[in-house]
Amino acid sequence: MLKQGHSTIMYKKELTYYFATPIAYIVLALFVLGISLFLWVIPGEWNIIDSGYANADGLFAIAPWLLILVCPALTMRLFAEERQSGTWDVLRSLPTTISRIVWAKYAAALTVMVVALLPCVVHLFIVYAIAEPVGNVDTGAFAGSMVGLLLLAADMLGVSLLCAACTTNQIVAFIVGAVANFALYWLLMQEHYQSLARGVIDAKDVFFFACMAIASVLLTIPIIRQLTRL
Repeated sequence: MLKQGHSTIMYKKELTYYFATPIAYIVLALFVLGISLFLWVIPGEWNIIDSGYANADGLFAIAPWLLILVCPALTMRLFAEERQSGTWDVLRSLPTTISRIVWAKYAAALTVMVVALLPCVVHLFIVYAIAEPVGNVDTGAFAGSMVGLLLLAADMLGVSLLCAACTTNQIVAFIVGAVANFALYWLLMQEHYQSLARGVIDAKDVFFFACMAIASVLLTIPIIRQLTRL
């Protein structure tokens, strides 16, 4: 019961820190603004007005490239600050496990990411209203695509968390996380994501993303455990 209580406290601490500082607000604003500009302002293939079609497919084409940067921005400080502020001794003294601490940090970052994705639904309502006839939108496909986007975000956060655990420098953590996310998305994730982005929820794609996210966090745990012994 005590361990569970401390992991909950850790989660709340991390979540509170996100929203008590400009970090979460800046990241959320850039993500939401970036998508909105590409969908409604910047001319191009993703601009809904230019396309002449009432659909939000461009959202799911743009979002992965923004997540490549957003996810490491959310995780780059999670371990670097613990090392720089010398709070490893505090972590060691807590009556909880390193694995619970790592999972709590990951859960807090994922919660912030969910909050960032929620405004995407606004674009569906706008498209719904401007469609001819009104409401001529495949909401089921949109919902399926949102599931795919959330799973992709969970994976990129896991990869970013792992990269952040390997360095004491926040800038390095951000750069390495962004590069790793880009490479893994291009080589492994893109095919699975595009399948889900079509609104088709396939068990093998969900399984792939779930395994990758869990594996990333599990690989982070021994790294942090070793660091707390130094």
